Amino acid sequence: MTAEVPGLEEKDIEVLLNDGVLTLKGEKRSESEDKDRHFSERYYGRFERRIPLGFEVKEDEVDARFKNGVLTVTLPKSDKAQSQVKRIAIKS
Repeated sequence: MTAEVPGLEEKDIEVLLNDGVLTLKGEKRSESEDKDRHFSERYYGRFERRIPLGFEVKEDEVDARFKNGVLTVTLPKSDKAQSQVKRIAIKS
């Protein structure tokens, strides 16, 4: 799973896995100040996304990496989930 989160840093993002649901949480904060014009501006924004996986995951092998505003979470399927994959024939 890949999520683009521009403007955020690794410390601003939280990744959780619970009962087959992957949750991504984060908060973006920004402050700017212009002393010449005598004003300052602040804005904050939180987000949370819950993604139901629909398959069992090898929880001890889950890996999350963050680089250049892109979060990549690797979720290896359990052996049971892999054996449940069914190939569907394509008819012409």
